[in-house]
Amino acid sequence: MAGSDTLIDQVFDGRYKVVRKLGTGGMANVYLAEDQELGRRVAIKMLDDRHAQDEQFVERFRREAKNAAGLSHPNVVSIYDRGQAEGTYYIAMEYLEGRTLKELLVARGPTPIPVAIDYARQILAALGFAHRHGVVHRDIKPHNVAVAPDGRIKVMDFGIARAGTSQMTETGSIIGTAQYLSPEQAKGAPVGPTSDIYSVGIVLYEMLTGSVPFTGDTPLEIAMKHLSATPEPPSEQRPEVPHELDSIVLRALAKRPEDRYQTAEEMDADLARAARGQAVAPETDEAATRVLSGVGAATQATEVIRRPPGFGQPPAYGPPSGFYEYDEPSRRRSFWPWLLAAVLIVAAVVGGWYVYTKVQDQLEATKPVAVPFVEGIKEVNAVGKIRDAGLSAHIIRRPDDQVAETFVISQDPSAGTRTDKGNPVTIVVSTGLPKVDVPGVVGDQATDAVASITERGLKADVHDINSDKATGTVTGQDPAPGTHVVKGTRVRINVSQGPKPVAIPPVVGVPYEQAAGQLQGAGFAVARRDVESNDPKETVVQQDPPANSLAPKGSTVTLYISKGPKDLVVPEVGSFSRADAIATLRNSGFKVVVDMSDVQDPSLDGVVLFQTPGAGTSAPPGSTVTITVGHYVPPPTTTTEPATTTTPTDTTTTDTTTLGTPPVP
Repeated sequence: MAGSDTLIDQVFDGRYKVVRKLGTGGMANVYLAEDQELGRRVAIKMLDDRHAQDEQFVERFRREAKNAAGLSHPNVVSIYDRGQAEGTYYIAMEYLEGRTLKELLVARGPTPIPVAIDYARQILAALGFAHRHGVVHRDIKPHNVAVAPDGRIKVMDFGIARAGTSQMTETGSIIGTAQYLSPEQAKGAPVGPTSDIYSVGIVLYEMLTGSVPFTGDTPLEIAMKHLSATPEPPSEQRPEVPHELDSIVLRALAKRPEDRYQTAEEMDADLARAARGQAVAPETDEAATRVLSGVGAATQATEVIRRPPGFGQPPAYGPPSGFYEYDEPSRRRSFWPWLLAAVLIVAAVVGGWYVYTKVQDQLEATKPVAVPFVEGIKEVNAVGKIRDAGLSAHIIRRPDDQVAETFVISQDPSAGTRTDKGNPVTIVVSTGLPKVDVPGVVGDQATDAVASITERGLKADVHDINSDKATGTVTGQDPAPGTHVVKGTRVRINVSQGPKPVAIPPVVGVPYEQAAGQLQGAGFAVARRDVESNDPKETVVQQDPPANSLAPKGSTVTLYISKGPKDLVVPEVGSFSRADAIATLRNSGFKVVVDMSDVQDPSLDGVVLFQTPGAGTSAPPGSTVTITVGHYVPPPTTTTEPATTTTPTDTTTTDTTTLGTPPVP
């Protein structure tokens, strides 16, 4: 069965795979499905079982598909497909993420005022489009308004909409939802675009206050209030609602259709003014005052109460009683008197019609007409609408940063004002964004140039470049001075950041005079600082900026010059072991040379015998201290030998292998 959940995971009509049930309405069930042919998600609306056999509901269902399918608009739900399958009728339509406006109102309460205005304007955009195509929705309510996560509004459910002169208006019966009915719907009278305007007024009222203006225990009680009760201004329930919105809502809720906005565009124009904090049209305030004073309420209520049964049906006419009962034979009369009378009657009718048409033409020519709404449309279309209304167009052109070129910014008199035919309607047409002259800023400091450009409504586009000009000076601009450009245009200015940087030569370890000459030859200035260092005197020990870094020519390089090493006191190392003596001298900043000397006293083996220079003397850091270390040599063995004559020799020996030994590292 069409309405059963057994449809889940089934392919409906050979094309749509049903995913899940989205909801149930008064006559249909809605499912989420995958279109197997086009690979997109759709919402399938299926007429439920108990209505699928009812011709009235079937026709209403078909009408919804037909009306909505003919409306291609960003704020109207798109209809993709419709048909009959598996014992029911269905519509495949655009699937919308998000929730209905009713669900949001129930969950969150009153809508923020700017959001309420935006939502109402989107609903009006959809209705204005539908009305221009001859379709009246007749069931506008929050339940039929889908809100996408990005705030986009989609109007749906054209199930009881009326297209053109359709006979399915169901005059004489109440069609729609009681809380959102227009008075004419409550009476069962024919409806038109102003009926949708009334329903939008109810929806806007609910968005602003969180409740509808008329409630009751039964639909009939609510319908009677639409006919006779005076609505309370929204600001009575929510004080922050501005007066302009009060007036807009009350005019939309006027009992008589002629007292309401006549088009969705008129109401949208007032909402746009309210959104900008401007006053609404004077006729809106007047209409709101009439609504609050109860104008039209009594008449509407009286009409519905006093209407006799069968009201609106044409009376049944029949032949007069006894007309065929008169039996006296008629006498034959002369033909000419009848002919003369006929000629006179025709002449009178023709003359009267001529006089009547002339009078009507004269009256029509002087009859006041309503000024059409032309704000926000192209100049050529606005002029056409004004002329079609019998008025003349007076055009004023001026720049505007909000309205596109050739579109109407404002009009005077305002839309809906009645004026004599032939009178002028002044329209202000946008020439696009305002234009200004580009100032000349070459040679100025960058900060002054940016200020001059910004004051003209232009944008400064700053580019740093290398130049021989002083740092921060503007060296060029584009566009050139005096060029007439649109406000907001970017003006490029080139700002000097000094000469192009070059690499600094390395001079550490070089004598100062040589280093200074090398840097000056590369285009740098030189600054000197003398510092303590063990490096040779007048030698560069550091440079700032460091070698090979980039700096502009003319910038200063600081050289740090050694003052030369300071003398140190030679420590006492006599009687130290060789290792201790070497460690002590190294820690004191000296280099060490070791000489070996033979000794016959074992206690002097490896012991420092003497040092040069001596302990307590001064010597430069890093200079050499020579130490003489004992080397034990056993004495020779004595033996008895025959006396012989020998030549005496020196018994003192020197370990030449140790003399002149290089410094110990």
